[in-house]
Amino acid sequence: MRITILQTDIVWEDKQANLRHLRPKLEQLRGKTELVILPETFSTGFSMDSHRLAEPDDGEVITTLRRWARELHIAMAGSFIACDRNQPDCPCYNRAFFLTPEGEAYFSNKRHLFRMGLESDHFVQGDTRPIIRYRGWNILLLVCYDLRFPVWSRNVNLEYDLLLYVANWPASRRRVWDVLLRARALENMSYVCGVNRVGADGNGLLHDGGSVIISPKNELLASVPDGTAGSATADLNIEALLRFREKFPVWEDADKFVLEKYHLDTCNSPN
Repeated sequence: MRITILQTDIVWEDKQANLRHLRPKLEQLRGKTELVILPETFSTGFSMDSHRLAEPDDGEVITTLRRWARELHIAMAGSFIACDRNQPDCPCYNRAFFLTPEGEAYFSNKRHLFRMGLESDHFVQGDTRPIIRYRGWNILLLVCYDLRFPVWSRNVNLEYDLLLYVANWPASRRRVWDVLLRARALENMSYVCGVNRVGADGNGLLHDGGSVIISPKNELLASVPDGTAGSATADLNIEALLRFREKFPVWEDADKFVLEKYHLDTCNSPN
């Protein structure tokens, strides 16, 4: 599968501007890739004004992206500020999405909320971890701070082949991002993609990117230059991955464990 990491700056809390800037970038990728991965909260930035910015799964942002996915024949993944209006008090979530050209839509909510940025005061954490099945691949999509928690990323019985992290990871902690992405690829015997933003957010916090695609053997397959908006594309080989896992079956010696409070959910059909 051919995938593209799209490292962008984000206009603070301006959905229309971010969608407007995204469209030509996607048009340039038409026919050149199968999956485009966007940064965390690509349409607003990492804002804590959740109730003002949140929208449901059938709101402007996701409706627009679903239409573009069909028109451009490109799947898209990222996260946005979401709400469930049919629930009491209309809770808000940092919601990951995976949209296909065929019209399928998969959603899951960020599990680990960044308490130092007060995210846990403005959002509700997720408790499921669906595996997305797309074009012969099993894909796990997680969000930013989730990267720091290896149990939540754990590839139990090789249930996924591709691990995606979308982020607004600040430049001040960039080394952690670099190290943990490579660790997740090695320990989970999976391709790993990390997509981060660039530029300063509305709080003056700087981001310098570091978007990469890493192989299960810790090979750097693609990267976007630091501090610049741009994209990079790589071809991932599922057959090579399966051969590597068969030849070097580290996963068979993994420790067994059960998450008692939360459940790892395999999703066989889209929401």
